[in-house]
Amino acid sequence: MASMIIPLRRSAGAKKGLIKSLREDSARYEDPWKDPAYWTMAVYRFGRWAMEARAPVKPMASKVYGGLRLALELVTHNTIHREAKIGEGFTLLHGGSVHIHPGSVIGERVTIMHEVTLGTNTNPQRTDNGAPVIGDDVFIGAGAKILGPVRIGDGAVIAANSLVLADVPAGATAAGVPARILRFNGRDQAS
Repeated sequence: MASMIIPLRRSAGAKKGLIKSLREDSARYEDPWKDPAYWTMAVYRFGRWAMEARAPVKPMASKVYGGLRLALELVTHNTIHREAKIGEGFTLLHGGSVHIHPGSVIGERVTIMHEVTLGTNTNPQRTDNGAPVIGDDVFIGAGAKILGPVRIGDGAVIAANSLVLADVPAGATAAGVPARILRFNGRDQAS
């Protein structure tokens, strides 16, 4: 009978328990119960927990996660796959229409605005169509799209509605379609 107890303290993706991760996430939102961004993170955390759960809990928890993810996507248009690796302190601001590819890796204390996509590049001429890797302390503005196996350095800022297809160095500000570096280490870049 003891094997049927659901271990709520197992890892939630960041080597800590599900309940602790949910509490930390809820502290980042003014009214978490009404905020779709919090619910998106709660479903992601539950999915990570379900993915690491042991039998006989894992199959049932994974089915519950699948249903929750589908319902969340229908209501909020957010999709954060449980396979994505997200660091501590991650925040969605005005979380709506956010799509994060399962292969994405996101560092600590990253903030993402609404309508952001982190996905693969479907360029048929490239063989490395992997997902983005985002460093620590990065801000990604509303509507930004980061596609392909690009690396965004620590402390970088991605401006709203930018299309990032190449690496962005640490401390840089990137903007435009396609994005180019506007500021690097506090200095404006020549046009």
